[in-house]
Amino acid sequence: MFDHLLQKEVQEYIKDFKQELARLAFSGSPFTDVSTKELLQQIESRQKAKTKLPTWFTTPGIIYPAKLHLEQTSSEATAIYKQNLVGGKTLADITGGFGIDSYYFAQTFAQVHHFEIQQHLCDIVSHNLQHLPNNSFISQSKDGLKAIENKTFDVIYADPSRRHDSKGKVFFLEDCEPNIPKNLDYLLQRCNTLLVKTSPMLDISVALKALHSVAQIHIVALQNEVKEVLWTLSKGHIKTPEIHTVNITKVGVQNFKFSWNTAAQLSLSTPLKYLYEPNAAILKSGAFNHMCGAFKLLKLHKHSHLYTSQDLVDFPGRRFKIEKVLPYSKKQMRHGIDFDKANITTRNFPETVAKLQEKWKLQQGGNRYLFFTTIENDKKIVLICSKIIDEV
Repeated sequence: MFDHLLQKEVQEYIKDFKQELARLAFSGSPFTDVSTKELLQQIESRQKAKTKLPTWFTTPGIIYPAKLHLEQTSSEATAIYKQNLVGGKTLADITGGFGIDSYYFAQTFAQVHHFEIQQHLCDIVSHNLQHLPNNSFISQSKDGLKAIENKTFDVIYADPSRRHDSKGKVFFLEDCEPNIPKNLDYLLQRCNTLLVKTSPMLDISVALKALHSVAQIHIVALQNEVKEVLWTLSKGHIKTPEIHTVNITKVGVQNFKFSWNTAAQLSLSTPLKYLYEPNAAILKSGAFNHMCGAFKLLKLHKHSHLYTSQDLVDFPGRRFKIEKVLPYSKKQMRHGIDFDKANITTRNFPETVAKLQEKWKLQQGGNRYLFFTTIENDKKIVLICSKIIDEV
């Protein structure tokens, strides 16, 4: 099926391609039995896999699907994270896709069923399994919902498609395919645990109204960018969901957890010696007041989501030493900004970063960090900071 793409000279061409893709599109394929479209797909998707899917990128003989499937698939880092969220002997991936999640689930489950409704994608996955190390799972071209009708599994995993035929790209669970809220009882009757991956854009409070039996919610960021929200559901679970925020970085993993909708006391202060900015997963979770009690910090303002302390503490986010505090006024700014380069961040501030750069003639970069924000009594200030080197 893929023999023409697996020829030695074709594989070397794909691997060694360094030109602009537009040039290949214009000049056409140099191979009589491989179309330009096929070459472009393999080259472009392989290039995207370099950082997202390094195991696939470095494995010879891999066939890649269209770019859209690469964009929708989990990264290896997030797939490795979710393989440890659930356990058992049998798992059904009812929205199999390119098979990244199934590949890692198969390392901890005795039997994984990969159901993918698109035959060509299922064929690619089946082919790639022959080349990937220490792994095997059952890949079938079937509608996942129908495939599990008369079966039960320890875990069912679903990553609903967020592209609707008439609505385009969607974010509400009810608009995704399959419709998880509509089929929730059907799914929970066929497993002990249902694991659902959703868009990072999905509002947690809105999704909780559409779902029941939610035990945990995992907000997963990769290099401080939220990539996915994972929901573990257990039939009959009625307790308050536990929220886990995770930021996977090059040097470690930042974790923080709390119970949804539990009260947390807010403590405010003017800037002290150190400044703290939560990572993207925490910002997504809305755990703003929980930071104060958990890390013994004080917040600058109810809506600013920046924290301060006199003594340095460990924190799931970026840490800074405050070098200077400037009132946001023309006179103070002209006196205090005696440099032309800084890293600018705004939190609860009326002007954009671009506007501030233009207004104060600042280029982005350098070793200084400026936080334009609002503190108690709605006073606008600028914090001139230096970064704590061991932050991730």
